[in-house]
Amino acid sequence: MGLTLNSPEYPPMSFLRAFRRPGFMSMLGLALCSSSALAANPAAEGAAIAQHGAGSAVPACMSCHGVKGEGNAAAGFPRLAGLPAGYIAAQLHSFAQGTRPNSLMSPLAKALNDGQITALADYYSHLPLPVAAYGPMPAPAMAATGQRLAERGDWNAGIASCFRCHGPGGVGVAPDFPPIIGQPASYIDAQIKAWKTGARRNDPQGLMHTIALRMSDADTQAVAAWLAAQKPSAPKAR
Repeated sequence: MGLTLNSPEYPPMSFLRAFRRPGFMSMLGLALCSSSALAANPAAEGAAIAQHGAGSAVPACMSCHGVKGEGNAAAGFPRLAGLPAGYIAAQLHSFAQGTRPNSLMSPLAKALNDGQITALADYYSHLPLPVAAYGPMPAPAMAATGQRLAERGDWNAGIASCFRCHGPGGVGVAPDFPPIIGQPASYIDAQIKAWKTGARRNDPQGLMHTIALRMSDADTQAVAAWLAAQKPSAPKAR
C-alpha cells in the first residue's frame, strides 16, 4: 500500500504549510548553522550544554553542579571545576555504560554523544577552582583519624593512604586519579560506600573496592570530613 496524505508516516499538512511560509528555510538554515558552529567549537559547545543543556533529555549541568562547576555540598553533588578532562569524560562514559550506575546521571550520559562528552569535559577542566573548602574541620579526634588515613593509611588494617594514588595533598594525578580534596564530604562518603558495596565498579584494577572493604563507617566519615575541609588545589599531571 502506498503512502497517502492520511498515512502516519507522511509529513502532516501543518508541517507542509509551515514549510511553504516565507522565511521558513532561512530559520531552518540559521538553526543548522548554529548547530554546526557549536560542533566546530568544542569550547562553546561545552559551555552551552553546561549552561543550557542539550535538548529535552539533558538539562543544564549547572542546575546541579553549580553555575561555576563548584558543586552542591548540601545535596552531595560534586565539584566539576578544575577536574582533569580525561577523568570527567571517563566518568560520563561509565555512567552511560553502567559501570557507575546512577539514577540521575546514567540517562543523561546516555543522551550525550562522544563529541558532547569531550566538549563538556574540556569546558569544566578549564574552570577555576573554588577558593574555599567545602566544610569545617571536624572535631579533633575525627580530624586526626581522617588525616592519618589520607596521609599515611592504616597498614594494620591493610588500608593504603589516599594520597598514595591521589597524589601529595590529594590534589589528584591526571587523568586516572581525581582530586579528593575540595569535594563535599557527603559525596566522598557516598562514593566510598558505593565502591564498598560494588555499586560503583570503574576504579582502576579494583583498587578502591579493595580499600573500601577494609574501612569502617567511622573511617569513611572521618576521611571524608577531613578531605572536605581542605582547600581545593589543581591536580598534578603525569
